[in-house]
Amino acid sequence: MVIYVAPKPKEMKDDFWKSKDIKISIGEIEENEGAKSVEEIPSGPTPKPSITDLRSWDMKLLDRYEPFYAPFCDMCCLCTFGKCDLNGKKGACGIDAAAQQARTVLLASCIGSACHSGHSRHLVDHLIHEFGADHPIDMGMNIDIEAPIMMTVLGKTPKNLGDLKEALDYLEEQMIHLLSACHTGQEGKSIDFESKALHAGLMDNLGMEIGDIAQIAALNLPKGDEDAPLVELGVGTIQTEKPVILCIGHNVLPGAGIMDYMDETGQEEDLEVCGICCAAIDISRYNNRAKVVGPMSKQLKFVRSGVADVIVVDEQCVRTDVLEEAQAKNTAVLATTDKICLGLPDLTDEDADKVVSKLVNKEIEGALILDPEKLGEIAVKTANILSPERANMKMLPDLDEIQKLAAECTECGWCQRVCPNSQPMMEAVTGAATGDFTGFENLYLTDVCYTCGRCEQECERELPLMSMLAKVGERLSKEEKFTIRAGRGPAQDVEIRKVGAPLVLGDIPGVIAFVGCSNYPEGGKEVAEMAKEFLERNYIVLTTGCGAMSIGEYKDEEGKTLYEQYSGDFDARGLVNMGSCVSNSHVVGATIKVANIFAKKPLEGNFEEIADYILNRVGACGVAWGAYSQKAAAIATGVNRWGIPVVLGPHGSKYRRLYLGRADKKESWKIKDLRTGEVLEGEPAPEHLLYAAETREEALPMIAKLCIRPTDTAKGRQIKLNNYLDLYKRYFGRLAPDVHLFIRNEKDIPITYKKDVQKVLEEVGWEPRKIAQEPSLMGMDGD
Repeated sequence: MVIYVAPKPKEMKDDFWKSKDIKISIGEIEENEGAKSVEEIPSGPTPKPSITDLRSWDMKLLDRYEPFYAPFCDMCCLCTFGKCDLNGKKGACGIDAAAQQARTVLLASCIGSACHSGHSRHLVDHLIHEFGADHPIDMGMNIDIEAPIMMTVLGKTPKNLGDLKEALDYLEEQMIHLLSACHTGQEGKSIDFESKALHAGLMDNLGMEIGDIAQIAALNLPKGDEDAPLVELGVGTIQTEKPVILCIGHNVLPGAGIMDYMDETGQEEDLEVCGICCAAIDISRYNNRAKVVGPMSKQLKFVRSGVADVIVVDEQCVRTDVLEEAQAKNTAVLATTDKICLGLPDLTDEDADKVVSKLVNKEIEGALILDPEKLGEIAVKTANILSPERANMKMLPDLDEIQKLAAECTECGWCQRVCPNSQPMMEAVTGAATGDFTGFENLYLTDVCYTCGRCEQECERELPLMSMLAKVGERLSKEEKFTIRAGRGPAQDVEIRKVGAPLVLGDIPGVIAFVGCSNYPEGGKEVAEMAKEFLERNYIVLTTGCGAMSIGEYKDEEGKTLYEQYSGDFDARGLVNMGSCVSNSHVVGATIKVANIFAKKPLEGNFEEIADYILNRVGACGVAWGAYSQKAAAIATGVNRWGIPVVLGPHGSKYRRLYLGRADKKESWKIKDLRTGEVLEGEPAPEHLLYAAETREEALPMIAKLCIRPTDTAKGRQIKLNNYLDLYKRYFGRLAPDVHLFIRNEKDIPITYKKDVQKVLEEVGWEPRKIAQEPSLMGMDGD
């Protein structure tokens, strides 16, 4: 709010009054009297919920899905009372082990939420500066529900960019309170730390939606376009003979500034602009001439390859030693946001040509340029000058040199011991010493080696293992030519109207969202294989971020990627790339739209009813197979609050907490039928909210099972159970032992497994049970 204060007069006199020392303040002024830019609609019970307003809903979830803690260590080292041993003891402040783990989860969720929301704040402020606060939010002719999360949480519909600032103000207020709860001597119970973590996750979901809506509306990114263009993906698509600019991070603005400058100066065909991580996805949404190198697992080996003449970093998921790595290859580095400054001088206000001169003459290590427009000019001019000078830097050691280096290996085995995935690096090195590079090639393919570089740090011979890997993979990288569909943004309302009933009734067995980072146990191919499995089984498959890129790096026997084989429609057998990390908000948004468009549930300020509907009726499941970051933790925690389960890969247990249901605790699965008022015996559907699978074989049947919902029709339940039982039998060699829990009556039994299932039902003494017409957790236990 802008406050205008009039000068303090000594005295005011006229025929009407006599007064002294009057102060006049004027608040917000409406440009159009009687009109409001934010559409005001009567709100539900919890508009702009505080930390405690949704606590009762959280307690329902946490009672059914009890937190399971897996501590990294038993110590707390947060304050100077410590370090405190919490193994069966309390800390000096009185905290116990469970509360400390829950506090760590809250901290991670706050960090992740702040990352996305800080990104969104930067976008909104910059786009308002460029286009004005009154720039309309237009998501396309087929999207009326433009901001489903904002509508549900704030109770308002934004009409222009300026309206998004109110949402950010609310979000930032909540984040201050959440972070303060982590201080020593504040919250003391794990259950309430968990409730606060769920709130932090919800704020993350809101922040992501704000950011993507802003950039879609202002930068004209695809607006729910099921036919968004295919974009080139892979190292092999980059023409290295041209000057190459590499963008790393998540913020589209620097890359957009580069593409704009190239277009304005007629250089659009003269340089290559490519990206790693979500910056790549959003720049290619802005201009499909940009190329996608791949997920963040490509980062170190691509930087080491020397292909990039200029590296532009913005925010999130950037290696903190990127400046050091770039300097070793004579690559110029430009930092572009206040989140990552790298100790570089701020030359935003200096003449662009002077900055270029300092960079190419090595007067400075790099520069911090906070103006995207100026950055575009500096990056392009610098790349044009450096490219011919760096021709020899784009060459790695030859294979003979790799063989000589490998011969120095002492076979101590430390490289393998410190590898997060215990990959056979030592065998690759010893093989290379004999001229056999197969081991390195296997590590290179589909990013089986994540290139974290920990092996290099431990090598007693100081072998440049990542450079050796990059060199051996150089030949393979030239064949890395794939496609990825540009991020389309949200699902259209007309698409939701079409699939709403089949989803809720079970005819479409579910929506599976492959999201998250690329910390995969066995490379990205597993993600593509899982996506293909569910596409073939008639699920709607959504994807974002690194997961979307990994899916694009898989080809069939005919050389086609999954994006070329399947449509981008939000429908059964549709493979929908929604966009970057911030586009994860549209995954949640789609389920919210089902509740509103199909079930006519009001959204405004009505979080609990919408989340209850999603939990009990919308068969959706997230899969974050390679999640590593605090952002991924915040995303998953927010998604869980909406009632959507998430399956993590084996590294997911390192988040320290899972939400696991107990199928054997019948009391926790009771539901209320809102149509009759009866409280009925329920089923473990979905059984878990946050689950970590050790292998792809374990994950696949679990994902299928977590799409089962109480509202499935008999036909829908048969379809879902057939998928679950089929996958379970394929990978475990027998019938799923818990199948009886999901048979409400004999009509639910899949025909292909009828005899086997009936035998199990007889053995366990199964009896049919009543099916709730409107299952709900609301209105139970006296609330």
